[in-house]
Amino acid sequence: MIRQQILYLWLGGGALDTGVVAWAFHDGSNGEGPSLPVEEPPYRSGVAAMRDGWFLLQSPRSVAPKPGEEHYTNYLNHEFIFERRIEVTGDGSLQ
Repeated sequence: MIRQQILYLWLGGGALDTGVVAWAFHDGSNGEGPSLPVEEPPYRSGVAAMRDGWFLLQSPRSVAPKPGEEHYTNYLNHEFIFERRIEVTGDGSLQ
């Protein structure tokens, strides 16, 4: 049975080779697939994630901030979304 894992990497810039500033990992394998570290970034860059078998699903679009917007709380820029599909042996039931 194939299951999906999703990795969000927020990078320091718009290029895939810039450093990771934040991340999130969502595991559709119910823990049967490979896991990622929790305390530190799982990869140094988006390129490193691709070299480890992650596929890029979405890269950020460039949006220039308007004057004064730098003072507001907002989403992190430079969000890259990656996917990998893994085979699991479980019955696929949701818990």
